[in-house]
Amino acid sequence: MAKRIVTRTVSPIIETLTDKQVQARLYNGDCFDLLAAMPNKSVKLTVTSPPYCIGKEYETNYDVDAFIETHERILPEIVRVTKVGGSICWQVGFHVKDGVITPLDFLVHDIMRKLEGIKLRNRIVWTYGHGLHCAKRFSGRYEVIMWYTKGDKVNYFNLDAVRVPQKYPGKRFANGGKQGEFSGNPKGKNPSDVWDEIPNVKSNHVEKTNHPCQYPVALVTRLVRALTRKNDLVLDPFAGVASTGVAAILEGRRFVGAERSHKYIAVAKSRLQEAIDGTADIRPLERAIYIPKANEKVAIKPKHFWKAK
Repeated sequence: MAKRIVTRTVSPIIETLTDKQVQARLYNGDCFDLLAAMPNKSVKLTVTSPPYCIGKEYETNYDVDAFIETHERILPEIVRVTKVGGSICWQVGFHVKDGVITPLDFLVHDIMRKLEGIKLRNRIVWTYGHGLHCAKRFSGRYEVIMWYTKGDKVNYFNLDAVRVPQKYPGKRFANGGKQGEFSGNPKGKNPSDVWDEIPNVKSNHVEKTNHPCQYPVALVTRLVRALTRKNDLVLDPFAGVASTGVAAILEGRRFVGAERSHKYIAVAKSRLQEAIDGTADIRPLERAIYIPKANEKVAIKPKHFWKAK
């Protein structure tokens, strides 16, 4: 039977959670309805980026208290549906109002640390070079992924699946019993907890859609490869245009997500189908960030650039 997508009502989505022929399940509605119907310990990995309450078109409240209230409701449900040993990756930035910032990962962790069995394994900093410039404070150029596991042990972590090239592959041990031997792992090095090689999705990004706060597929790909096995179930309660789902499908995992917006759900369904068909247009995790050469036009400072006005 061909891989397929189940959409719309909660019932068929829940009924197919264990059907490995259904690679993607997409619910057009409130994530709380989907979560309420999902069985305990059914998800291996959750990757999501919730609304920041900063006035985007899909948000109804600017108040940081609304963010806290939502998370006090949703995080216990996410923990409930997570398998023991499974992972929860919550990607957040900052709430900004009147020039004052609130780091949302602080608020998330304040709730998560009170939930039984939840352990914080990494606070991953995703930094990128482009975005809106601030005039009265330093421009924000990073967000945070909080990686939690359910239970005292990390059930699965495949470092070899996400290693990156060694910076000095020819470096050798200078002394000791291994003197003269190569000191780096030939498979590559640990990417660390600072990710600066994955660009954010701006207007010229190949993955750009109609969603104003879309994160790149590559960001999820690294998490999926490291924290799940083939056919594991990946959840995104705030699916948006299904970047999490695209990454999951392309890596041979199964996906379930919820999204309230009819506008975004149509794009999400199309992207998931393209991922299943093998035609999804993405920027691969392995592609290095392009650095302009010194003689390229965009890298040359115009003569009038620093002229006083």
